[in-house]
Amino acid sequence: DADFLMENNYRYSLRLAEYALKNEHRFIYASSAATYGKGENGFKDEHSILDDLRPLNAYGYSKHLFDIWLARQKVLDKVIGLKYFNVFGPNEYHKGRMASMVYHIFNTIQKEGWIGLFKSSEPEKYKDGDQVRDFIYVKDAVRMTCNMLDKAFKDVTGIYNVGRGETVTWNKIAEAVFHALDKKVDIRYIDMPKDLEGQYQNFTLADMSKYATVQGHKLQTAPIEESIREYVQEYLIPGKRW
Repeated sequence: DADFLMENNYRYSLRLAEYALKNEHRFIYASSAATYGKGENGFKDEHSILDDLRPLNAYGYSKHLFDIWLARQKVLDKVIGLKYFNVFGPNEYHKGRMASMVYHIFNTIQKEGWIGLFKSSEPEKYKDGDQVRDFIYVKDAVRMTCNMLDKAFKDVTGIYNVGRGETVTWNKIAEAVFHALDKKVDIRYIDMPKDLEGQYQNFTLADMSKYATVQGHKLQTAPIEESIREYVQEYLIPGKRW
């Protein structure tokens, strides 16, 4: 629903930003790795490449428009934008189809006993299931976000990536969920729905050098297998919300 996305991700964010800037409040907002599109221009959070980015879908476009608006208004030095990569973890249950791969894989395995992953749309680059993304556990994403509220970061502004700076294949994500459930791995490859063709990122990798420089040391994030195991065993299986 492009109209919904434009109202919530662009116009509503614009109104919040105008209020915060007018009243000199610190403004931190959520952008998205979806703004990078296929990654033809890389995944660096540099303001100089904003005009060159080409999102693949309406969601990414709505997020990108707000980044561009801030740049045009010359206020990126007064706000913080966080480009979240593939976040997964507790309390995404309301997101429906837009919930993480981990969440959907868990539910499908519990119901069917197997999982279907989309076939590669670029078989010359990626085998089926070997498409890769930068997945980050929500607890790490929250910690990185809250860092920006610390007094040590009070002068930090601009756009920053929020990811692990590492890629993981879809196959590895699915295998980790099977292992967390103590079930035999059963992965099958299915055709991508027509409405998603041309809108799916086969590769994402957050360049975290800018964030690491601001933080002053190398980023510490939990291993992906451990994060998935915790999410599955401590939240999804018992139905725990927090």
